[in-house]
Amino acid sequence: MIYNFHHFYYWLKGGVETGQAYRARIFRDLGLDAKFIFATTFPNHNIQHETEYLGFRDSEVIWMYGFFTDCRISPVTYTLEQLENTFEERNYTFSRDGSIVTYHFRDLDVYYTVYMIDEKSDFVHRVMMISKGCLVRKDYYTYCRNYSEYYIPVNGQAQLYLRRFFNEDGSVAYEEIVDGDTAFYKFHNQILYSREELLAELMKRLNLTEDDVVLIDGEPGMIERAAFIQNAAPARIGLVIHADHFWNYDEEHVLWYGIYEYAFAHPEKVSFFITNTDAQNRLLREQFRKYTGKEPDVRTIPVVGLDGLKKPEKKRKKHDLISAGRLAPEKRMDQVIKAVAEARKEVPDLSLDIYGEGGERENLQELIDKLGCKDCVHLCGFQKLGELYQEYDAYISASYIETLGVTLLEAVGSGLPIVSYDMRYGAQMFIDEGENGYKVPWENVEELSKAIVRLFTEADLEAFQEHSYDKAKAYLTKEVVERWKNLLC
Repeated sequence: MIYNFHHFYYWLKGGVETGQAYRARIFRDLGLDAKFIFATTFPNHNIQHETEYLGFRDSEVIWMYGFFTDCRISPVTYTLEQLENTFEERNYTFSRDGSIVTYHFRDLDVYYTVYMIDEKSDFVHRVMMISKGCLVRKDYYTYCRNYSEYYIPVNGQAQLYLRRFFNEDGSVAYEEIVDGDTAFYKFHNQILYSREELLAELMKRLNLTEDDVVLIDGEPGMIERAAFIQNAAPARIGLVIHADHFWNYDEEHVLWYGIYEYAFAHPEKVSFFITNTDAQNRLLREQFRKYTGKEPDVRTIPVVGLDGLKKPEKKRKKHDLISAGRLAPEKRMDQVIKAVAEARKEVPDLSLDIYGEGGERENLQELIDKLGCKDCVHLCGFQKLGELYQEYDAYISASYIETLGVTLLEAVGSGLPIVSYDMRYGAQMFIDEGENGYKVPWENVEELSKAIVRLFTEADLEAFQEHSYDKAKAYLTKEVVERWKNLLC
């Protein structure tokens, strides 16, 4: 069995998650049994809805917090009627506004805010309970109640102090007692004193053998404390490196990223490392030889591949740019917007669609409004982009953490020229200067803007598009499948 572990502190549906869903499909095609274990909570979404959307099968998904219960991964089917049958107090008023339902228990000075899965359905995802103006509890549902969160008011704010996880019959499976950033876990017959111990218990219950493989995707906070690696034996351990793996280095020292520090300091505990590109593979091997005197097994396997090249069925949108990724500071979407706003002075009909979600959305919208370009720059939210790229004329990126760049690969697979900062790996892999795009110095918005103008006023776009298709041919799925087969079969 292959166990793939992944965690972020919020659900992103970004390149890592997209890559895992792609990997799940490859493992199916190779006849390999695999489970994908997500070690995070999903307070605003049901994990099944998120993973199914990406292409996972329910049987492939394990939610770490649900692993210790008998509740299965499931779509939300719990109804308002079922919820109402749990009410002890029958004197209440009911109102609904789209996907939000409110129950007001006037005699108790209590009201419930119920979040449905959409505006039309009768299915309940979560319920917030407010008593005397204070949040006291949240309940989360799929086909039954999965878990509840309990709150107390502290300095006028609701503070979480307890999560209680349930079995199908409503009995308590275990509890998470929360104190700020720390937590411990109370089971019927044991207490686990950290999240790392909870993870260790999960891995213990998997009964790992030498025939199993544990794949670890970049995990903030956990890899540096070595929880995965220390508890995976006797299984083979593979560490997947998605982004740059070091801060800096000189002749005598290298400063690894904290999430990789333990693994890089003890490469003998890791069966193999996986990089997205040959360039990163070479650099990592050189650094291991120089700074550790060791030569671990490092494989290059792109996080995704292309099922085929995508050609437009209709004429591309003239002077329309596309960019995609998390709306996060490291993606530098603000610089993309500024560059487009400036380039529009030379290319008046220039437009930009940005796909993705994240914490920077509000700031980006404010920037769009401030620059007066809301008629030509649009935040389009998270969407499956497979069939959208070929509608556009070119792709633009200002991200500084792409080691492969899923969207860069998808863009060349749809024949798009690319304008990007000249960052290590991704841009250097997919852009041949002056042949299918332009690379400009990092953080130089003026040069990024000039490159856009140059692309649409000087370049032979048809020739650039054909060159992008040629670049993409090396990343077809059959090549990626063969690499996984050589590693695991």
